[in-house]
Amino acid sequence: MKWTIEMDKKKYNILVVEDNLGDFVLIEDYIKEQIIAPNIIHAKNFKEAKQLTLNNKFKFDIILLDLSLPDSSGEQLILEIVSLKLDCPIIALTGYTDIEFSIRSMSLGISDYLLKEDINTTSLYKSIVYNIERAKTNLKLYESEKRYSDLFQLSPQPMWVFDLETLCFLDVNEAAVNHYGYSKEEFLSKTIRDIRPLEDIPIVDEAVEKIKDKQEGGITVGNYRHTKKNGECIQVELRGNIINFNGKKAEIIVINDITEKANYIKAIEEQNKILNEIAWMQSHLVRAPLARMMGLIDVIQNHSLNDAEKEEMMTYLLSSANELDILIKDISNKTFEAKLKN
Repeated sequence: MKWTIEMDKKKYNILVVEDNLGDFVLIEDYIKEQIIAPNIIHAKNFKEAKQLTLNNKFKFDIILLDLSLPDSSGEQLILEIVSLKLDCPIIALTGYTDIEFSIRSMSLGISDYLLKEDINTTSLYKSIVYNIERAKTNLKLYESEKRYSDLFQLSPQPMWVFDLETLCFLDVNEAAVNHYGYSKEEFLSKTIRDIRPLEDIPIVDEAVEKIKDKQEGGITVGNYRHTKKNGECIQVELRGNIINFNGKKAEIIVINDITEKANYIKAIEEQNKILNEIAWMQSHLVRAPLARMMGLIDVIQNHSLNDAEKEEMMTYLLSSANELDILIKDISNKTFEAKLKN
């Protein structure tokens, strides 16, 4: 039974940097056995490779690089081609077995290392596809991290990341530096306890213990008090998200300073309390002397009283009037106090 292998129909721009024509033809044949229509460009030395990579005509998907070229070789060649920042993977091809150098070449920026004597259609194709796809994945990861960094650093709201184990700040954005008054270096030398009033630290510890068991992606919310570098105490509303930050279980926090809002609500509550007191005084305290005065006036107007009785009624009337005057002054003072709270 004859097995058939489906050929790759994708379009690839492949640069092969090889001074040995025989080796180039062999590599070209291997590639064409697995890929239907590859665009293979040949460079015989580093100078030609550099010119081709700097030419905007082609954006190469991958580079196959012989490490022994007439004008450069070995580590120097790797450094030179990596310095071009080509944004594509580079597979090193060599006829020498040197495990130590192959490892070092990977650390210098080479994506893969193949011995020419071991290359065949399958191994070369797998290396090409694997390294192209890995480069795409790494690019997506880099772009994702850059978006995170941009969102974090450019956010107008204070943000930071802290270690859930040590509570140390791991990163802070510019908005946090500006709002709290600490430099970034000062922030990174502190823990989240250091920006709380001393009496609130038990609240912080309790909140952290509750979220330590949350999985990555878990969300937290809450209102807390923070202290700025100048000692000012502010009321904040925060929203957190559990993340993995450089291998550490951490939480990224977004801060919303609600101090002004909280003070306004407190002032409204105090104002309402005063207005309720005024309403109670008007409905209870004022009615008592007013009712007495109305009764006394009725007695004076509708009953025959001798002079002594009239004088006594007038004394009671004056006393009630004075009591009412005091109450009205109290109400006036509380009304003025309520206006100041507005």
